[in-house]
Amino acid sequence: MRSLDLTVATWRKSSYSNQDGGECVEISHDFTTVIPVRDSKTPKGPVLLLVPEGWTSFVTAVKNRELGA
Repeated sequence: MRSLDLTVATWRKSSYSNQDGGECVEISHDFTTVIPVRDSKTPKGPVLLLVPEGWTSFVTAVKNRELGA
């Protein structure tokens, strides 16, 4: 896989994130083959790269409350 330049990514905070600074998930839709996901409290930390289908499945599971704590 070719390396992604995530320094050019435009990040947006998930609407499910806590506005008090906790549980802050950010995603970028700047790439066609992957959806980068990160913790906004550690923007230089690790980034999870999901294929679009995986991101869609994850969002659906969250909306349907199918994931445990």
